[in-house]
Amino acid sequence: MDKVIVTDPPRAPLYQVDVLAEYGVATVHEALGRAGFLGPTIRPASLNSRIGGTAVTALCWPGDNLMIHAAVEQCRPGDILVVTTTSPCTDGLFGELFATALMERGVRGLVTTTGVRDIADLHQLGFPVWSTAVSAQGSVKATAGSVNTPIVVGGQPIHPGDAIVADTDGVVCVPRAQVNQALVASRARTAKEKATRAAFRAGELGLDRYGLRATLDQLGVRYVTAQEYAEERVTAEGGTGTAP
Repeated sequence: MDKVIVTDPPRAPLYQVDVLAEYGVATVHEALGRAGFLGPTIRPASLNSRIGGTAVTALCWPGDNLMIHAAVEQCRPGDILVVTTTSPCTDGLFGELFATALMERGVRGLVTTTGVRDIADLHQLGFPVWSTAVSAQGSVKATAGSVNTPIVVGGQPIHPGDAIVADTDGVVCVPRAQVNQALVASRARTAKEKATRAAFRAGELGLDRYGLRATLDQLGVRYVTAQEYAEERVTAEGGTGTAP
């Protein structure tokens, strides 16, 4: 592991990231071909939070938040701090004091594979956090890691400067070079969903709108009445009586 702090990584254009965030995690994830989702274990500490920003990454050792302190210095307005560890750790590496420092630097939120603590204080501050755990377990500041180097969260590579979108559905990472593509695809998907929503409100079924009746037929799915189904069950079970 490189023990480095990269001070000037290129970032995705924030004005584009802001628009991307308006579409939400599920839409962006689907628009990208179901890519970039950091998985169901990264959950919001509070509801009704939706943010977008550019990634500042920190790689720490388990139970050690030294590199989060180093990462704070590298944060700019519009950033989201993304933290992971060299092996699994649910200790509370992040709390209210860190949030206070990050808010002063214009940071929009935290995404971490570790635990967080001071949840009530974070709520009061209005600092959005996504984590794998809530834990009062403290940490040390003793082992070198890295800041603004590539990391992996939930099987997804995250590079410093990538776009991060987070809401109550989870977190998605959009590579910096794909932000414009994601915008175009998200816009198209949103328009398609609007048309589908109107169709559903008018009574159309998903089976018909998506052409799923043919799929059911190809898979051998049959429509039968309750009486027919009961008779088939009796026959299959070797019964000789009359079906109810």
